[in-house]
Amino acid sequence: EQYFKTEYDQLIHRYYLPRSEYVVGKPANQFLFLHHTASNADPYRVVDSWSRDSRGKVCTEFVVGGQNYITSDDQHDGLVVQAFPEGSIGWHLGKTGSGFMNRNSVGVEICSIGYLNSDQESYIGKKAHNDQVIKLENPFRGRTSWHRYSDRQIKEIENLIKHIARRDNIDVRLGLQQWIKKYGPNKAFDFHEDAYYGKVRGLLSHGNVRKGKMDCYPDPRLAEMILNL
Repeated sequence: EQYFKTEYDQLIHRYYLPRSEYVVGKPANQFLFLHHTASNADPYRVVDSWSRDSRGKVCTEFVVGGQNYITSDDQHDGLVVQAFPEGSIGWHLGKTGSGFMNRNSVGVEICSIGYLNSDQESYIGKKAHNDQVIKLENPFRGRTSWHRYSDRQIKEIENLIKHIARRDNIDVRLGLQQWIKKYGPNKAFDFHEDAYYGKVRGLLSHGNVRKGKMDCYPDPRLAEMILNL
């Protein structure tokens, strides 16, 4: 009972936070948000860190494991964890212009350290392995080098998006897919004022609704996957 399999043959581990760390409610989810953990590869450690912090009910329903950006270890690559039961809420967006969106959105955390500096170091000063680095043709939010999503991660994110879309009746062709087609990936993943005010349903990234956030970045493979949803 700790695991369940979705209609897309994806195995998900129920690894729930303590009851005090999420909100039991009846959300009418109309938004699906992609985030970065800004940490390393292990989705279980991400959930454990939420249970220990002092921020309250800040969490997402799902976490997708990745590859270790320092060592390239892949034992957690593509593992999907559910951090609280379906029908509950985590405060994963922070301050936006729409309380309705904050209460009625699903969050997916992607295990990724995020941006890297010119020496391939993360924000905590650890150097990334060469095969864990992707360099964008055009900088995003002033950064060219990023922790590379693994191919398996992208595939599992795709399956998870499809599962959530079917479960919650969310049209994931709205939002990011529309912007990628209209503006290209860089502008699509940037801040959009209409999204900040909750006027855009569908699939979004945290950076679409928060100017100070850099998750997610426009990896061409991620953008291509979104276009094909």
